[in-house]
Amino acid sequence: MSPPGRPKGEYRSAQHEGALISWLRLPGRVPFRLRVFFRGAFALLALATLALAVNVLQDEKERSHLNYAEGLHKNQAQIAARLRHPTGQLALLNPGLAQRPATPLHPLVLPFSAIDFDDRNKAQQAAEMAGCLLQYPDGSTLCAAVGNNPYAGGFIYIIGSFASGPLAAHLPGELDLARSHRVRITVTLRGQTYRWIAPFEVLDDGGFTGVRGRLTGFVDGVPVTPSTRPVRDFRGWLWQEGRCVDPARADDADCAKRSFMSVRLPVEVFRDALFQKRPVWPPPDLDQVVVRVQVLAPGEAPPLFDSDAQGAVLPFSLADLQALLLPGETLSVRKLATSADGAPRELFRLVGASDNAEPSSPWLDRLIRRLPVDGFDAPIEARELIATPLGRHEIVLTGDVRTVNQGLAAVATRVSWFVSAMLLAVLLTWLAIELRIIRRITLLTKRAASVSTGVRAADGLASVDLSDLRGSDELGVLAQGLQDLLHRVNEDLRREQIRAEQEKDMWHAVGHEILSPLQSLMALHAEPADPSRRYVSRMLQAVRVLYGNASPSEAIATTTLQLQALDLEEFLANVAANAPYMGIEQVVFVATGRPVRVRADEYSLEEAVTHVLRNAERFRPAGTPITITLEAPTDGAASVRIHNPGPPIAEQIIDTIFEYGVSGSPEGELGAHRGQGLFVAKTYMAKMGGTISARNVADGVEFTLTLPQTAARASKVKA
Repeated sequence: MSPPGRPKGEYRSAQHEGALISWLRLPGRVPFRLRVFFRGAFALLALATLALAVNVLQDEKERSHLNYAEGLHKNQAQIAARLRHPTGQLALLNPGLAQRPATPLHPLVLPFSAIDFDDRNKAQQAAEMAGCLLQYPDGSTLCAAVGNNPYAGGFIYIIGSFASGPLAAHLPGELDLARSHRVRITVTLRGQTYRWIAPFEVLDDGGFTGVRGRLTGFVDGVPVTPSTRPVRDFRGWLWQEGRCVDPARADDADCAKRSFMSVRLPVEVFRDALFQKRPVWPPPDLDQVVVRVQVLAPGEAPPLFDSDAQGAVLPFSLADLQALLLPGETLSVRKLATSADGAPRELFRLVGASDNAEPSSPWLDRLIRRLPVDGFDAPIEARELIATPLGRHEIVLTGDVRTVNQGLAAVATRVSWFVSAMLLAVLLTWLAIELRIIRRITLLTKRAASVSTGVRAADGLASVDLSDLRGSDELGVLAQGLQDLLHRVNEDLRREQIRAEQEKDMWHAVGHEILSPLQSLMALHAEPADPSRRYVSRMLQAVRVLYGNASPSEAIATTTLQLQALDLEEFLANVAANAPYMGIEQVVFVATGRPVRVRADEYSLEEAVTHVLRNAERFRPAGTPITITLEAPTDGAASVRIHNPGPPIAEQIIDTIFEYGVSGSPEGELGAHRGQGLFVAKTYMAKMGGTISARNVADGVEFTLTLPQTAARASKVKA
């Protein structure tokens, strides 16, 4: 049954239109949510893959940091153990050993106070344990050193070995020293040169298997006479083993045999310094002392051994510790302060050699550096104190955590190809679903939205072609059903339009027949003073209102709204999301993050907001956004602020823009914009118990719509 005063055909047409629009509105949101769901699912899958890779990198970085710190302390313990050995202490007492060539020979400071040079075994053991022997290509060895105790005497010890044939001994009373094997020693220090020549004199074996004798020292360059006395404090011994160096020549009497010599040189300059009040030992210029040792055969033949021969290999020095350092690690050796030394001083610094690291990606390197790990930024150091006869030394091994980053970045670069392959698989899967399903859903959604626009047209018909979306799958069946439904609705609308036109013609005819007698009565009662004229005018006006063309403002003002509970947060989000379908792009909604309940008519509120958006669309600069902001305090009214950049509203019309017929458009556009939209918005807001206002702001115009927050039941309000 149609409402009173409304044609039956028009009522049925409105029913069909409302049913179609209601059917289209709810499903129109579902495909949009499905698109967001599908795309969000793949985006989350890609993010999860990346998050997993980053988490693994962070865990590996933490493990690498702990392993590096543990390895650094183990390396420091190994270095400290090596430096505590006499060989290491020799390196600590002679920090400049690695910075000078092997030849010419310079005396070293021994980790022992003195050497028992008279005992072959003790002298050889001391030299080998201290590691001060230079190694020559022919197998000869030589060590020139001083003891670390100044009160043991200012002597230079010469310990070494060489290979030679049978030794020719110097006979007592023989003045020609060239007939025997002899040792020539030259010492140069502080601008002075000391030379000794020491011929070999055989002694009894004393239980030694081989030849044993002493080296009697004379001043070299001075002719030997019967009155020449050997140097008193010069002491030297020479032992030759009984076995041949080459076992294959064991039966050869002239085979080369290993000879070991031990000499103590008296250096008067050193000995005189010991008698000072506070002697300094070792001498500060010890590294400038040059020692040369030559073993001469009888006659004028070339020396059997010369300490200045090329190819000598230095003993262990601090520089040899560099092989134990990893890239980026630094080893510092400092001598701690004593009452005589003053402040601590650094003796040596070694830096680990940089290796040819694997190539790594720069952005992976930056990512790994930014991954947070507890204690990773703190410097890693390992310290150790080593005591020597000449003082305490501090060993500081400093690590460089950047090498952990570089190594991890190189590994991550190799693994990144697998992560990239996983992301590529996710991308290809998403593209396949996007092209096969999401694209068709998008087309179906857009065309379904266009149906709403079509039914609001003058003829009320929706012309949408869905033939290209038909198919045997679910979307194809849905498109076919929608096409059939639209066809059925359009046919019903056409029949209702024909019936409504017929009824309208009938009512116009009835109205015309009624107006004719009334106009005749007006002619009969033409006098203004006629009392009947007043009643005839009232009847004529009533007929014109009922059957004539009433003004739009009156039609809008008499509209009835159906108020109900509405979530304003969700409503505005849907309006902003569906704005592009209405031709309004770049509508941004700033939400509160919680439901906001108001009492309103959904379609009327949407109509009011849409009119404001269309007004903002006309005046905003191209490409700028329209911002919708919802402000909802816990008590009071909810405010919807719609802001658009652009020119301000003229001050002369800002107070009248909500009146019917008032428009801010140029005069040339008044035909297209009749000043009706904002009037509709104000009227509907008033019917819902709200307000609407506009004001100019710094960068544009802002409209404010307010509605009271409530959770009451929907009620029907009629103006």
